[in-house]
Amino acid sequence: MTGSSRIASSLAALSCVGLGIGCGAAQDRKADGKIPEQRLEAFDAAHFGRSIPIDNAWMPLQPGTRFVYEGTTIEDDGTAVPHRVVVHVTDLTKVIGGVRTAVTWDLDYSDGELVEAELAFFAQDSNGTVWRMGEYPEEYENGKFAAARPWIHGFEAARAGIMMPGEPQVGTPSYAQGWGPAVDWTDRGQVDQMGQTTCVPVACYEDVLVIAETSQSEPDARQLKYYARGVGNVRVGWRGAGEKTKETLELVRVEQLDATALAEVRARALDLERSAYQRSASVYAHTPPAERAPGAVGRD
Repeated sequence: MTGSSRIASSLAALSCVGLGIGCGAAQDRKADGKIPEQRLEAFDAAHFGRSIPIDNAWMPLQPGTRFVYEGTTIEDDGTAVPHRVVVHVTDLTKVIGGVRTAVTWDLDYSDGELVEAELAFFAQDSNGTVWRMGEYPEEYENGKFAAARPWIHGFEAARAGIMMPGEPQVGTPSYAQGWGPAVDWTDRGQVDQMGQTTCVPVACYEDVLVIAETSQSEPDARQLKYYARGVGNVRVGWRGAGEKTKETLELVRVEQLDATALAEVRARALDLERSAYQRSASVYAHTPPAERAPGAVGRD
């Protein structure tokens, strides 16, 4: 997977997927009655009357929630390396493409070393579909900055994409999870299974939804993400002969931060944004600053 598809993935822009998976307008069907697959998703800011909070049953993003995942990835020499991902849902918002988005601050560790920190931006449309509006990832090597390859809707031909359909159904076409050609972000998702059961350290879950993700650069690799209703992503797996990293992750802890911890998360996320303004002159520097969610009180 490209970019930060360790925990989330993408493609987006010109046409609806329908069945509650797109932008709300009716979509033509083929002669056989099937909905055609679209290369990019139609994005219309007018269809985001209440873009936050994000309360999609399969991908709720409640401010102050922290998800911790642990697992392994496989190196080129076949060595299994410990992998840990921590996702923080901040109480920050950022306007992108005319839509107010929720901001997550994500940390990715390989063998105990921080290798990536990221700001990611999500919004929910009037159909309950969750869109990924872009991301700013910083990569590190030996504790030092190595690279930043952001994609943000509206810049360098990047387009928002779907992260979670409003009404996921098996048998529906794959959908773009974002489109960032400048950084080779070409991920797609498709509802693969529903009604599954899976157990992770946090709990055992029934009625689990599985989304299969792929990309143009790795068409024979599939990352499988398992979603529990009311919780979100609880497991990451894989299949396919082209899958190289064979990444696996399980949700080992989910918690609601207190005011002090949330304030620290907010401060760290804003530190990363300040870095983004300096390091991404052609993209991030042209976006409005992140700010506290409207109406947020009592969290300082």
